[in-house]
Amino acid sequence: MPSAVVDGTLRSRCIAYRAVMTPGSCFSHSTAATLYGMSLPPRIADSEVLHVSALEGGRAPRGRGVIGHKSRLTPAEIRLVGGLRLPNPEEVFCQLAASLTPDELVVAGDSCLRRKRPISTLPQLHAAVRAAVGRPGARTLRAVIPQIRADTDSAMETVIRLHIVRAGLPEPVVNRPIRVGSGIELHGDLVYPVAKVVIEYDGDHHRTDPAQYFSDVNRLWALENAGWRVVRINRSHLHAGASVALARIRAALASRGRNTPF
Repeated sequence: MPSAVVDGTLRSRCIAYRAVMTPGSCFSHSTAATLYGMSLPPRIADSEVLHVSALEGGRAPRGRGVIGHKSRLTPAEIRLVGGLRLPNPEEVFCQLAASLTPDELVVAGDSCLRRKRPISTLPQLHAAVRAAVGRPGARTLRAVIPQIRADTDSAMETVIRLHIVRAGLPEPVVNRPIRVGSGIELHGDLVYPVAKVVIEYDGDHHRTDPAQYFSDVNRLWALENAGWRVVRINRSHLHAGASVALARIRAALASRGRNTPF
């Protein structure tokens, strides 16, 4: 990889490598996924190698710090994103299936359909998975595509949702708008609209960012004042199969009555 005065970020490394890329190649796999802002596990996201694919069956690129791939991609399937050549997001999602666990792939898929600045749609992901027959990870793609949901704001929302469903609880709605009076509309991370139970995941920034902390206090008061039961979850509640988180969610739903249509 050519040397350059860069800040060490993945984008900077890609810009440095771009100087020696051939026109018949593009960034791909986890490198492209990171550039698109997809959610990846640390073991993948923190890698310093670059994934580069040759187009239309060309020779896989080689070089220090580079993992080369062959592909059947054509130039028409490549787009320029911030000056870097990338496959479309749906292709990148399919590429990830060879290296991610099923749950990790659901998280990545949800992040493609995130509430703010989504990069794909569910029909586009479904079409890409249908076309991925015979590719590495094709079976995993078919298994996870029914579990992917739109409108998430964070990977942890997906992680909690998967725990909830596996525990046999009803699936909550992702980021459902909630009206709390006076024309104010809030978004709950995971919502049971009829039971009026909302599950909120508190990441570290909810504790360390003063503005976020003050906002949370007012937001949660507004929800509770409007009759919602709020279940706050943090990372410590997700150990041992998320047993603590699931117990709290069960208790909240039970408090609304056993016959509540969630």
